[in-house]
Amino acid sequence: MKRLLRYTLIGTALLCTLLLCAGYYMLGYALRPEGAARSRDLEGSMHYIRQTYPHIVPWIDSLQQAGAMRDFYIENTQGETLHALYAPAAVPTPRTAVIVHGYTDNALRMLMIGYLYHHVLGFNILLPDLHGHGLSEGNEIQMGWKDRTDVLQWMETADELFSREAGSTEMVVHGISMGAATTMMLAGEVGHGLYACPFVKCFVEDCGYTSVWDEFKGELKAQFGLPAFPLLHIASFLCEQEYGWNFREASSLQQVRKCSLPMLFIHGDADTFVPTRMVYPLFEAKPQPKECWVVPGVDHAHSYRDYPAEYTRRIKNFVEKYIR
Repeated sequence: MKRLLRYTLIGTALLCTLLLCAGYYMLGYALRPEGAARSRDLEGSMHYIRQTYPHIVPWIDSLQQAGAMRDFYIENTQGETLHALYAPAAVPTPRTAVIVHGYTDNALRMLMIGYLYHHVLGFNILLPDLHGHGLSEGNEIQMGWKDRTDVLQWMETADELFSREAGSTEMVVHGISMGAATTMMLAGEVGHGLYACPFVKCFVEDCGYTSVWDEFKGELKAQFGLPAFPLLHIASFLCEQEYGWNFREASSLQQVRKCSLPMLFIHGDADTFVPTRMVYPLFEAKPQPKECWVVPGVDHAHSYRDYPAEYTRRIKNFVEKYIR
């Protein structure tokens, strides 16, 4: 009997150790992925954007030649230095877009959306590098949750930068993928407490997930064939211990319920990385005003690439309802 008890205790301890190690592996796999190195590769990022979106190359070249695309740095509440690119409109205007990149991307890899707002619509633009991406400090990806407060700080910075010549800004926040989740997560804070942000007029989210929990649950099944229990629970617990947040609280779905400002939802109907089905509960949860465009035949984060003219038209029509 004593031997059985001893073996049971040893087996339990080994199982707990194995699960803990697996939880740490999953946490590192998700928040410190090998692919994150591309976010720090600025030369590679510029090559990618020029090759993928050749129609914006003359615009990029003209900004670089004129010194109009500039770097800006701030310090967040954790004392970390964050970086963004910004460019004032050719003609002074209060119209401003803050553009938020996705998982393992950076500000440079969002220049096609910068082109849309700056060159086509005549907006000021600011493109932040999220924590752990591009030229911003940080070692781990925050999946939009803690990023939401950093981007709120960037929004206030953009208002200060661009209101000097044209008065108080009128702002849209536009995010893709993890940047879309960040946009929805911060949208729930705008108008509440510390984040009044009267200059923000509307939001665009393009293929964002309902929550970090839902996204990781799907990827755990797709990549490893594993159920959520127990690894996702353990990894979420470890994330809270290591980084101060957990996968369930990082919910775009809960945040959009609190957002009263207009939001445009965009999602490709062939998206499997952030499954298309996620856009429907998000759209339903968001109070009016809201619009939705499910883009035929498009996979993850490629709606602008595949339909640039239609994407531009829909953004223009939506944004100009709320920004003069």
